[in-house]
Amino acid sequence: MSDERHEREVVGTRVVDARLHLLSRQVLDVDGEPVTTVDDLEVRAPDGGEAVPGEEAWVSAIVGWPVLVTRVLGGHPPRARRAEVAWSDVGHVGTAVELTVTADTLDVGWTERWVRDHVVGRIPGGRHDPEAGS
Repeated sequence: MSDERHEREVVGTRVVDARLHLLSRQVLDVDGEPVTTVDDLEVRAPDGGEAVPGEEAWVSAIVGWPVLVTRVLGGHPPRARRAEVAWSDVGHVGTAVELTVTADTLDVGWTERWVRDHVVGRIPGGRHDPEAGS
């Protein structure tokens, strides 16, 4: 089967199996700090339109769901609260997905930051970093 898109040379692109290489992988920021896990992917056609099953598609974003509250209280996170990390922020895909930006610049961890600042921070000793020493 001779198909033009399979015959062209692609430079700087890597073909991956999303289920094997991306889903459920840990996402680390540029400093190596955990940000989220890859819960889903946003895919687009090469022209930026809707991806068509069986046709060439590109990953445009990693989708992370804030699951902290749902793990504690049960249920499913609302679709409106899904957080995306642009694929342009991905630097390397290996055993973890490594980003080129810091976690604080992303909206993915807003629930964890909120709990850290408003709940854990109010617990006596909650702002103490045990790894910083005495």
